[in-house]
Amino acid sequence: MPLKTKSLAIHEDWTVVLLGFLIIGLSLFVFLLSVPVFKWSNSADLIDNVLNYQNLQIILSQFAFLTTIGGLGAFLTGKSVKNFLLGFPAVYLLTVIALIIAGNGQIKALNLEAVIFSLILGLFIGNFFKLPEWFRLTLSTELFVKIGLVLLGTSIIFSDILKAGSLGLLQALVVVLSVWYFAFWLCKKLKVDDELTMMISSAVSICGVSAAIATSGAIKGDPKKLAYVISMVLITAVPMMIFMPYIANYFNFPQEVTGAWLGGSIDTTGAVVASGSLVGEEALKISTIVKFSQNVLLGLAAFAISVYWTYTQNTSSDVVASKPTLAVIWERFPKFVIGFVAASLLFSFFLTSEMREEVKDSLKNLQGIWFALAFTSIGLETNFKDLFSHSNRKPLYAFLIAQLFNIIITLIIAFFLFGQ
Repeated sequence: MPLKTKSLAIHEDWTVVLLGFLIIGLSLFVFLLSVPVFKWSNSADLIDNVLNYQNLQIILSQFAFLTTIGGLGAFLTGKSVKNFLLGFPAVYLLTVIALIIAGNGQIKALNLEAVIFSLILGLFIGNFFKLPEWFRLTLSTELFVKIGLVLLGTSIIFSDILKAGSLGLLQALVVVLSVWYFAFWLCKKLKVDDELTMMISSAVSICGVSAAIATSGAIKGDPKKLAYVISMVLITAVPMMIFMPYIANYFNFPQEVTGAWLGGSIDTTGAVVASGSLVGEEALKISTIVKFSQNVLLGLAAFAISVYWTYTQNTSSDVVASKPTLAVIWERFPKFVIGFVAASLLFSFFLTSEMREEVKDSLKNLQGIWFALAFTSIGLETNFKDLFSHSNRKPLYAFLIAQLFNIIITLIIAFFLFGQ
């Protein structure tokens, strides 16, 4: 059944900005969507906390809200609204199942994020069941990812940068710049393709999953390559979270140094908190500050990467490669970044702290669900061979070597700044 589409009414990036701010506006001035509960530790908890009538109502309300926003996105970008409405319930159901799995106490202790289960479930269904072509064509991976990124901007508050502390900010800046450049140089030496190079460099140096997603959006990267990088981030985060605290304890590193090392090296925030807790209260505090300092650089990094990418990528094969004009840069520039920055500016300078606190949990939940929906969609449209049997092993080697460099250079910087 072929999918008929109209000519685009609005560019997808501008649609994402519109939808992102529609969600923000509704949350601030109309109604606040309740946050579903997915936390459980045993079957009794699952039934009483997650599958109770009230929580199921919240999940259904969230489904109606997301369906409306997604359907509007399909309409504005010229896709079939009918087919979106037919296919989206299956994507949402798989995503909710992934969130329930990730909400289990034992799973949470491993700090495995919901997106990895969204991806796994999507891969399982997409590879073992034949999906209709119309369904595959209605999967809105980029739309979901970019809406989540605009909402991510609401959590980047400029005043929080000052609270992170001067040493934490200094370490974050030095680590991000040095590790990013090393990873970029290494990927080029190993002849890793440009998209993977940018995503690997950002994921290793900044903040793992969020950085990879933001970079993919900024360069309009292949979702399958994004899934490949995210898989490497999540797989390496667990052993780093477990072994690095023991290494620090064995060599009697000061807690301040250990915290700075953990916060600057481990890619996911949850894993940083868990590993810092294994060392002590001071290590937990410093690791959180350093990781947060790296997180707040995400917006600046996404903007810089998008400008670099649009300036250096000349896709025309008919002319001699040359630097594109400002008009061409603007044409290629990912407009959703404007929404990301605008959301950050709005929440940093135009809203009171009380208003931010009131909507924070709801918007964070919506940000997470859009990302999870995107990874369910990636799994549904990806073949196992595309994800795990990549054309060669060089991207994996580059990621692992860059991660090792990250661990070593961050430890040196941590001793220099926090070992006094």
